[in-house]
Amino acid sequence: MQESSQGKRRMTIRTRITEMLEIEHPIVQGGMQSVGVAELAAAVSNAGGLGILTALTQPSPEALRLEIDRCRSMTAKPFGVNLTVFPTVNSPDYKAYAQAIIDCGVRVVETAGTSAVQEIWEMLKPHGIRILHKCTSVRHAVSAEKRGVDAISIDGFECAGHPGEDDIPGLVLIPCAADQVSIPMIASGGFGDGRGLVAALALGADGINMGTRFCATQEARIHPNVKQAYVDNDERGTNLIFRSLKNTARVGKSPVSDEVVKRLAAPGARFSDVAELVNGKAGRELLETGDLSKGIYWASMVQGLIHDIPTCKVLIDRIISEAEAILDQRLARMRR
Repeated sequence: MQESSQGKRRMTIRTRITEMLEIEHPIVQGGMQSVGVAELAAAVSNAGGLGILTALTQPSPEALRLEIDRCRSMTAKPFGVNLTVFPTVNSPDYKAYAQAIIDCGVRVVETAGTSAVQEIWEMLKPHGIRILHKCTSVRHAVSAEKRGVDAISIDGFECAGHPGEDDIPGLVLIPCAADQVSIPMIASGGFGDGRGLVAALALGADGINMGTRFCATQEARIHPNVKQAYVDNDERGTNLIFRSLKNTARVGKSPVSDEVVKRLAAPGARFSDVAELVNGKAGRELLETGDLSKGIYWASMVQGLIHDIPTCKVLIDRIISEAEAILDQRLARMRR
């Protein structure tokens, strides 16, 4: 237990994740392209969670070094860096980004991507860096544990971004993974309040990862129009795109993402048919200008639970207070 700002004794939820990452609350901010910058990561860490910088948001490894230094100037608490590895024809120099992370003394790295990410793990491990690896299936989680990662972040079908091709929701995926993975596990996809945190813990996870919910906070460097879209949308407010290309992604429902779905539903449709609608430059412009006609934006089903745009501290404190009430009051009454 600890003292809250109102003087009331508040529960401290300790798990293997809080112990491993040396954080106060079992809440991790997802690494998000164009969103995971110092302002947001530092705010999450200062509020007792684990903030995450997104390495590839920065245009170069040197820019990442500067962003890590900038984040350190804003918080004395632990934060991590996300490095997602998807080899392409014009792939970034992933090893140079990893070396920047090592040189800057970052202690936690969230990874995602194909089997090529193992080369990055081999660079990080000798330096004692904790590796959290994002997976969308039990088989990939088991494989990652065998290859020596420290924790798993398991993404249910509800998540924003790439949920994989198995379509397994968190209610089933989390306990299935917990049955087969022995290392600490973070639940991801559709989490945004204390009810979700308690549910994740009950299902076998050691904490939660939130992406979309942290986008709708004061510190997220996103235009207010986009934040308001998260509030206005409900749990149905997403589109699944790229399904026919076997690279499914969940994004916010909008006229642009509706058009992407329509074009890709045509016989023989290819990525080139929607490239101008989904490219990264268009997405960055949308986040910066708030013009939702410019591109697509990532969003999960948790939009149905987003009703305000608080600071990260208010959000995290509220989640913990809600979780405390459920554990200490509602569930306790059911046992009488």
